[in-house]
Amino acid sequence: MADTLQVIAFPGASNWPLFAGFERKFFTERGIDLQVSLTPNSRHMARELHEGRAQIALTAIDNIIAYVEGHGEEVLEGPIDFFAFMGVDDGLLSVMTQPDVKSLAALRGTTLAVDAMTTGFAFVLRELLQQAGLRDGDVSYASVGTGAERLAALSAGACTATLLNAPLCLAAEAQGKARLLRVRDVLGSYQGVVGGARRSWAQANTRTLQAFIAGFHDSIGWLADPANKEAACAILAAKMPQLKASLGAAYDLLISQGGLTRSLDIDTEGVVRVIDLRRRYSTHADKPLGSPLAYIDNSFRQAALG
Repeated sequence: MADTLQVIAFPGASNWPLFAGFERKFFTERGIDLQVSLTPNSRHMARELHEGRAQIALTAIDNIIAYVEGHGEEVLEGPIDFFAFMGVDDGLLSVMTQPDVKSLAALRGTTLAVDAMTTGFAFVLRELLQQAGLRDGDVSYASVGTGAERLAALSAGACTATLLNAPLCLAAEAQGKARLLRVRDVLGSYQGVVGGARRSWAQANTRTLQAFIAGFHDSIGWLADPANKEAACAILAAKMPQLKASLGAAYDLLISQGGLTRSLDIDTEGVVRVIDLRRRYSTHADKPLGSPLAYIDNSFRQAALG
């Protein structure tokens, strides 16, 4: 009998292995009855995970760190034992702007869209601006929400620039917006989306968690086979129709070029970067943060994949 597993995720192509695994029955073959829901924001995600309505979340590791350290926007009762057990991507972030913007310095006096000022991606944008000689007061920030909502704000001219992850950045380019820079080219390693869960649930459901990891890995392996490119792109187009004009580029970036982490390993150096940015830009900067091992546990992935 299959184990029902509720997974909550943010809208985006980091869910491609979930889509493919469900369609191709990789999770079913591993004994998992996969149920996926999309979250409108990190607050909803955190409550669903904490209260057990979702057992796994695909979310930025900064969200894991924030709630473990009591920085999260949603007030949750009792101890919070979130942790990351596998890596999905490096954030795949780019600064996307209106086409007349030629440098970060040119953003002075403009409005930038962020998900929320208390999250890791906003910290990334603030770090990029600081390196370009701009302070917070030199720009205005609008808390807009998810990547899709930030893309809509950029498209409508409601902001001059925003951070978008792949392949939403490709959709922006298709609309004539400009890619000012790729974050990894400036900041280096950065751990983005991870698979997260509660430690208490993981310890009590080790076999189920390992089966999910193995199924996710099966899905990435199938996506990475060039013979499956057409079928893989059809799956993504059905789930994210706004990408229909960019499917080939999305496949090249996320699959052929390894934008999605095939090994599912968590980039420890990238976690250090996330911790450092939270330490410097969070309103809780006076509270010390832990080392990466306070927020990750690779043992489940290692056991699942051998």
